[in-house]
Amino acid sequence: MTVIRICYKIDRQAARGGGKVKMKELTRNWTDSFKELKKIQTIAFCGIMCALAVVINQLTTINIGSYIRISFAELPNRIVEFLFGPAIGAIFGGILDVVKFMFNPTGPFFPGFTITSILTGLVYGGSFYHRKPSLLRIFLTVLAVKLVFAVGLNSLWLNILYGKALLAILPGRTITALAMLPIDTAMYYFVLKFIDRRIKPVFIKNE
Repeated sequence: MTVIRICYKIDRQAARGGGKVKMKELTRNWTDSFKELKKIQTIAFCGIMCALAVVINQLTTINIGSYIRISFAELPNRIVEFLFGPAIGAIFGGILDVVKFMFNPTGPFFPGFTITSILTGLVYGGSFYHRKPSLLRIFLTVLAVKLVFAVGLNSLWLNILYGKALLAILPGRTITALAMLPIDTAMYYFVLKFIDRRIKPVFIKNE
């Protein structure tokens, strides 16, 4: 019994210590990400990524009815989130959502999708920032974002916007999300590996 109690105390202390480390890491990521706003090269690079995203959105987006869309236009978002963190990722995602709508409107503007883009930037930025690209981390993050935001939250916005029953649109959106999961995971992994080797050192050198 004494051994069990000792082990239990050690586990609790380790859990508390791990929680403190995670909180410090989260705080540092947010602080560092906000600091990126003060750098001219960050703003300039985000402008380039915004323009690239608009072009990709125009050329690669495939709309299947009113409720399913396949696009590779979010790749510039992942690059920005990887390089500059959750704060920049959220701001970039929100602004880019409005800009892409202005260039390629596919229906009435609805702020719910902008909220989704902001939250997506927060999650990806928090998961990727200050970390080396990891296939498992990217896969789990993409899976979580697709299920919670692309399938869950965006389906709710579509229900509010068009009055379509959730059960009617969820299956198709779920299948599309899962089909794109390995494609997006592989694409993000190889692109972020390249960015980590070639582009990120440039920003670190200029700090």
